[in-house]
Amino acid sequence: MLTNVEHIGIAVRDLAASNELYAKLLNVQPYKAEAVASEGVSTSFFKVNQTKIELLEATSPDSPIAKFLEKKGEGIHHIAFEVEDIQSEIERLKAEGFTVLNEVPKRGADNKLVCFLHPKGTNGVLVELCQEIKE
Repeated sequence: MLTNVEHIGIAVRDLAASNELYAKLLNVQPYKAEAVASEGVSTSFFKVNQTKIELLEATSPDSPIAKFLEKKGEGIHHIAFEVEDIQSEIERLKAEGFTVLNEVPKRGADNKLVCFLHPKGTNGVLVELCQEIKE
């Protein structure tokens, strides 16, 4: 079951410059920065009350974020929903007819297991499912 919006992901060309911009806009500093080598991305996270914003900068020209930026430019890349049991949610959404881009959840940023739904089945919006990794 989807429990809440976990974060909104925004693709940016220059993470340092975007961190400055969002720090001014949101009046807070990023609380976390991390690289996700498997996705070819560097990220930073901002939080205002319960709302989280993830900025994503490509670290390789063939990464999904680099391709997104080339095609669409900077802007909203995805919306992420928190789930309690990501594997059950993947199975439920597949049964509902959604196309899951990675049926085996993978480690993402911010200590999460993640998977994505194809935007062709979600009115053009890339949807990410996130489950906190409990170690």
